[in-house]
Amino acid sequence: MFRITNLMREVLEPTPPRARRAPPGPVVIWNLIRRCNLACKHCYSLSGDRDYPDELSLAEVETVMDDLRRFGVPVLILSGGEPLLRPDIFDISRRAKMLGFYVGLSSNGALIDAATADRIAEVGYDYVGVSLDGIGATHDRFRRRDGTYERALTGIRHCHARGIKVGLRFTMTSDNEAELPLLLELMENEQLDKFYLSHLNYAGRGNRNRGDDSRHDASRRALDLLFERCLEGLRAGRPREFVTGNNDADGVYFLHWVERRFPDRAAHVRAKLVEWGGNSSGCGVANIDNVGNVHPDTMWWHYSLGNVRQRPFSAIWSDLSDPVLAGLRQRPRRIGGRCGDCAHFDICNGNTRVRGFQLTGDPWSEDPGCYLTDDEIGRVGAGERLQVTPYSKPPRQPVVA
Repeated sequence: MFRITNLMREVLEPTPPRARRAPPGPVVIWNLIRRCNLACKHCYSLSGDRDYPDELSLAEVETVMDDLRRFGVPVLILSGGEPLLRPDIFDISRRAKMLGFYVGLSSNGALIDAATADRIAEVGYDYVGVSLDGIGATHDRFRRRDGTYERALTGIRHCHARGIKVGLRFTMTSDNEAELPLLLELMENEQLDKFYLSHLNYAGRGNRNRGDDSRHDASRRALDLLFERCLEGLRAGRPREFVTGNNDADGVYFLHWVERRFPDRAAHVRAKLVEWGGNSSGCGVANIDNVGNVHPDTMWWHYSLGNVRQRPFSAIWSDLSDPVLAGLRQRPRRIGGRCGDCAHFDICNGNTRVRGFQLTGDPWSEDPGCYLTDDEIGRVGAGERLQVTPYSKPPRQPVVA
């Protein structure tokens, strides 16, 4: 995740660079349920409005949470499907808060009526993120159900009225890129706390619909707009939290933006970007799905590192005998193509591995989602290219269905 607001503050009020430190444990995004009341075009979990078998029980979830806490996991993001469809979601959430996790809830918002918002407030979630794909009919078209936008907006307003930190999540494709300014206006009008722009990743229905991936020039326009809005808000004393995800080239693009706008801050910002370190799949972020399979992040459902019913998460996450997990932990990672040639690899860390993996079957191929030019990445000559050992697919691990 690229935290624009944090980096923009470094432009205006620099702080001393620090050595890059590994987190005590990964942020865990946990898909507690696969069922969803919607069928979104870009759903990475291929969820539908039906029950899915063999999901983790409450007792199993509690056992896993205890292990996560002992292992040093600081953050749980509870997701789905639609997590509010899980009958024990508030029991799970209250226990997570009791154990001391930062607890987020990721929802489509359509089920948040006044009574549900009261229960959300009672739990004391640290953050509630609601996904919107545009305004009105655009959102309904992406979510494949009429009236979904109005219900989601009502849910957002219920949360905000109760003092809950709530923000918008927006996955941009070529079909909805024009909605970004409207959503930013909505954020301002509703006085919401956070805006998260997700680049389309090739997972689940997002992989099926990758032909809708936003064009590279649209990604650049979107980032320019977010940078300017963030800067305006900070200067006006109305800060909002702007973040992006699923394309770590955003950090390098921000560096070039700073070089143009604030050249005297460029060296400092670059040091801060290296401190950030780019893509953290398999390192600073992990995913547990609804049946207990552990993945390097939420976009890796096609690849399981193990199952928490068979081994504790802490054991799975510490086992570097898995070649993909070991490769993700390498620093620098051994990535080929344009990524291997990039002079800013220490910022981006090879970007999102899933897109190249889905296209080529090789998790160490270049990321086709990088929207930067060869000049912008300072591409070195082919003779200086990082040599990468060809990927050899390991024996297929049993995946608990």
